[in-house]
Amino acid sequence: MVEVKPSVVMRKMNMRLRLNSLSKFIFLLATLLGLVVLAVLIYRVVSEGISWINMDFLTGKLSTQPERAGIMGAILGTFWLMLVVAPVTMFLGVGTAIYLELYAKKGRLQALIQTNIANLAGVPSIVYGILGMTVFVRALDFGNVVLAGGLTMSLLILPIVIVASQEAIRAVPNPLSEASYGMGATKWQTIKNIILPVALPGILTGAILSLSRAIGETAPLVVIGIPALLLPFPGGILDKFTVLPMQIYYWTLDSSLVAEYANLAAATILVLLIALLILNSTAIFIRNKFQKSY
Repeated sequence: MVEVKPSVVMRKMNMRLRLNSLSKFIFLLATLLGLVVLAVLIYRVVSEGISWINMDFLTGKLSTQPERAGIMGAILGTFWLMLVVAPVTMFLGVGTAIYLELYAKKGRLQALIQTNIANLAGVPSIVYGILGMTVFVRALDFGNVVLAGGLTMSLLILPIVIVASQEAIRAVPNPLSEASYGMGATKWQTIKNIILPVALPGILTGAILSLSRAIGETAPLVVIGIPALLLPFPGGILDKFTVLPMQIYYWTLDSSLVAEYANLAAATILVLLIALLILNSTAIFIRNKFQKSY
């Protein structure tokens, strides 16, 4: 039997404690760095944009004159875009997750599909823009309207919703499903009345994150040719449109020529952040309500 010397043990313990303290210090610095950068960005956006936010700015049309420019068209465009993205993504994403987890036979084909879905979640967003331009704008001849943009953004966030929904379905305790089958319920009745209600909080979490990403994406819309010009307000899914991130992008570019456009971009960023905060808060409230119910 090997004798353990107390001095060796103490030396190793002291080394591990010092390494632990050093690691905690490095992680704390990394956290503080992120918080400082975030605080600086928020301070600059608020200081440059808060004075430009008023009812004329929120309800006005786009204009070449900064003091008369408004973002109502971009707000309505974002609303119509989400009106397409949300139902398409939820229906296809949750349906795919149910099929893969509860209907598809476990095997190579199911594993291949699962791997491809996971890989698609890491594909750059501009690739989805190219796909949307090829399929929806040109092949189906939709043009750069709300429907084409919504379907393109749905493809972008669909893998995230599928993966999150699968994880939520896997987290449902097996005894609940077995009890339902034992009482004579069919598979679909069990899915509809037992599995989906219990998994709904996790599904909503994935949907929240996905829709938040879709609202803030710009690259796919740039590729399919969404303009930021003086457009009439969109009134349906077949109308041309612009969205808040596109308006921020173009005003940021134009700020090199007209300094006031930087203030307009900052004000639009604040509006977008508030919209995301309201969306996330509402969805989290709904999710927590369902969690308490089940």
